[in-house]
Amino acid sequence: MKHLFLTLIFIPFSLFSQDEMGNWLMYFGTNKVSQNWSIHSEIQYRNHTIAPTNVEQLLLRTGVNYHLKSNNAIVTAGYGYVANHVYESPQKNAEVNEHRIFEQFILNNYVGRVKFEHRYRIEQRWVDSDYKNRFRYRLMLFIPLNKPKIEKGTIFLGLYDEVFLNTKATFFDRNRLYAAVGYQFSKSTSLQIGVLQQQLSTNGKFHLQFGLTFNPNLMNKK
Repeated sequence: MKHLFLTLIFIPFSLFSQDEMGNWLMYFGTNKVSQNWSIHSEIQYRNHTIAPTNVEQLLLRTGVNYHLKSNNAIVTAGYGYVANHVYESPQKNAEVNEHRIFEQFILNNYVGRVKFEHRYRIEQRWVDSDYKNRFRYRLMLFIPLNKPKIEKGTIFLGLYDEVFLNTKATFFDRNRLYAAVGYQFSKSTSLQIGVLQQQLSTNGKFHLQFGLTFNPNLMNKK
């Protein structure tokens, strides 16, 4: 596991300069409060450069999840706030603020030991005074490497592609392609270290990512 993580970290530093690659530090939580309901929480600290010293975006997102009885599907409604900062701006506050409401549906299925996660999301976005709608679809694969399934002590690969589509103006918004190595520390905690390539309509950029997932169960077990 150590060699996989070190290789993944070293390659981005060797291929890209400090200004050519960004850095995303991320936390995700899904906390069950009953058999069918849970709370989603998310913090993403995105930087223009590899070193986390030049913030690009601060994203805060929360939502309420309903888990269908099959346990392979989740329906979510929530709210997100995004503070956008211009590169090397002398201004400490965000130049562009965004509030968004979102609805999403996640469907999971398995082919052998590989888990497929389909995520469909609709966003209503208020970017300063401009209102926008956006559709997103992400297909993610989880592939356990040293065990038949992802459980405590599992090293796994995380791969996804996500497309963003607008309802007006420029139809294509962006595409994200992601590859990472992950480790499952416990039933509730995992870490992924990977690289994301974000392609906009006019340009693209790579981002080094560290993603911590922490899903403690908050159900009253009595």
